[in-house]
Order: sequence, then structure tokens, then C-alpha cells
Amino acid sequence: MNYEDYFRDALVGLRAQGNYRVFADLERHCGDFPRATARGEQAADVTIWCSNDYLGMGQHPKVLGAMHTALDRCGAGAGGTRNISGTTHDHVLLEAEIADLHAKEAALLFTSGYVSNSAALGTLAGRIPECVVLSDALNHASMIEGIRHSKAERMIWKHNDLSDLEAKLASLPRDRPNLIAFESVYSMDGDIAPIAEICDLADTYNAMTYLDEVHAVGLYGPRGGGIAEREGLMDRVTVIEGTLGKAFGVMGGYIAASAELCDFVRSFASGFIFTTALPPAIAAGAAASIRHLKSSGAERDAQKRVVAKVRAQLDRAGIPHVANPSHIIPVMVGDPVKCKYISDVLLKDHGVYIQPINYPTVPKGTERLRITPSPVHSEADIAHLIAALGDLWEQCQLARIPMAAQ
Repeated sequence: MNYEDYFRDALVGLRAQGNYRVFADLERHCGDFPRATARGEQAADVTIWCSNDYLGMGQHPKVLGAMHTALDRCGAGAGGTRNISGTTHDHVLLEAEIADLHAKEAALLFTSGYVSNSAALGTLAGRIPECVVLSDALNHASMIEGIRHSKAERMIWKHNDLSDLEAKLASLPRDRPNLIAFESVYSMDGDIAPIAEICDLADTYNAMTYLDEVHAVGLYGPRGGGIAEREGLMDRVTVIEGTLGKAFGVMGGYIAASAELCDFVRSFASGFIFTTALPPAIAAGAAASIRHLKSSGAERDAQKRVVAKVRAQLDRAGIPHVANPSHIIPVMVGDPVKCKYISDVLLKDHGVYIQPINYPTVPKGTERLRITPSPVHSEADIAHLIAALGDLWEQCQLARIPMAAQ
């Protein structure tokens, strides 16, 4: 076998399907989000419209100040794993902030949300004897990896379908351990899980619940604890998993749960034990972000206003987007080649960066531009975005939705 030919042919196939990923070379401007410089043959200023730094906290003075202070106090790295090099005090403080945010006894910090899902689900499902995992059909790849790694029996239930979930729970022996794994806000369609009803089923069938809140923490609830906090349900969820790399604007992932469960994962999860810990400056910045958003709703309120304005302008322009109750606006293209073309022209000719979302991230035929408005996008930014999309909708001969049909 000629390995290089195999690699090359596979990449050629991806390009032909319009599914080859190109990473934009962007340099964010400190203190000026959502502005960035696109690097290439010629540098150009762009406005980012698809960042998961949903509130712009990656540029917040309190976050930057905390990171500078920690860097000067502790230096750059953590020195290794927490098992070998010890836990830096900034990790201890951050885990306390996270546990308080979710009203749980404890929290455990990981290097990313992906790792926290993979390690926690893999450990819980793999170590609990005869555990069955009931996984929502649209769960994130990191959750799927953790469940697969556990080698536990798994059942996939139809997305947000309570009847299907209950049927699968009812089919299991009552004394067999089971765990329901699901998300609160699903990042591609922006829909929200029926958390209360899932918890009701968990109570009925003696199941644990594992809730991924990565696209909700910082954004929902009076202190940014997520959808479960907004709906008064945090005490009913066994494990809440979240990220520090989206609305909190820094980096890292975590779980929050009982002290015993967190200690269990800490003691058995190879993805925690054998991974170099986050640098103290990262932990300090994340803690500062969480503290700020616990007491400040200004960023959340401003973001909701901008999201509503973008949706209204898209409606007026007849540009199709998925209606949902969250902050995520999927603008539907439905063709991989056109989706990539629109993204490329937006960046090159209009100074707008929106990454195309194609298969396998979303099903074929549902290709889209995933727009995530932030509180720091201006009225002028919105007007420019809508005008650019309108031009490209005409170029690509894509259908518009009349106002009466919206």
C-alpha cells in the first residue's frame, strides 16, 4: 500500500464533496473583540461572527488582569500532572468557584470540555458494574467517545424524545445501573433539552443523569450556571459538565457533582490522572470570569438583545434560519459547496468570518453558517452582515423566505 497516495486520495475526496476543512489564520485584537486580523497573502481586518467566546469574556479586563497577576506570581506552566507536581492553589480556587456556581459539593477540572466528557463518562460507565448508558442521538463527539471507551452497553434514544427514552428505560431490569447522558443546548440547531422531564424519568427508573452544559454555562441562569440553574434543576442532576473555553472565554473543562463522585473520577480517570494540568494563569483567568458573571447579568442581557436584532434582520431579508430558544443562529444553506463558497467570499470580500458547517458535523443537506452574536457586535456590524449575506444569497441563487411565511 502506498500510504501517501491513500492520504492524498482521501483529501481529494473531501475537497470534491465540499467538506474539506480550512482553518482561517486569524489574530484576535486584544480588548477589541470581535475584531481580528486575517493573515494570508495580504492581511485584512475582519469581524468574527462564529466565535464560541459568546460574551467576549476572553477580552475582559478582569480576566486579563487575573491572568497577568498569576503569570507574574507563578510562572507559565503547572509543572506536570496534579498527581506528580501537586495541585496549584489556583486550581483549588477555580474548583471551588465551579462547585459554588452549580450548587454542588465538589468540582473537578480538566484540560478541555472534550477531555472532561471523555474521561468522566468513560470512567463512570466503565467502572459501574453492568451500567447501561442512554445517550441522546445528537450528543457531542466527546460524549460519544467517552461512552464508547467505557465499553458499557449503550442505547441511543431519539433526540429530545421523552417517549423513546422512557421506552428504553422501561426495557431494562429495574436493578440494573443506568446513566442518561444528554446536553442542555445543542450547538448546531440551538434547541434545548427538556431537563425537568428527563430528571422525572431518571427518578422513576433510578437512573443517574449526566448533563453537558458547555453551550449554556455563563449564558443562562441568574449567575450563569446554565439552563439547569435557570430552571431550578441543578439539584436534580447527578453530574453537570461544562467548559471554561466558551462563554467564560478562557480554556478548560470540568464536572460538578457530589464529593464522592468527583473523587471517584479523580481517582480512576486516566484522562485526568495522566494529563498535564492547566497553567495557573489559565485557572486564575477562568475563576475571575466565573466570579464576574455570577454577579453581572449585563453581558447576558446585551447578548440577548443582539441575538434578537440579528434574527429580526435575517427575517426581513428572507434569509432562512432555524428558530430556536437559544443564542445560536443556524443560517441554512443546504449545499456543501455553496456553504463553503459563501464563507470564503464573506471573509475575502466582506471582512466577515463565519466558518461553514458541513458534513459530518451536520447531516448532508443541512449545511449551514452558524452565527453566534455577542454583546459587542454593533448595529453597524449587524447591518454589514445582513447586506453581505443578502448579496451572496442572490449570487448563489438560494431561496428566500417571505416574511409572511416566517
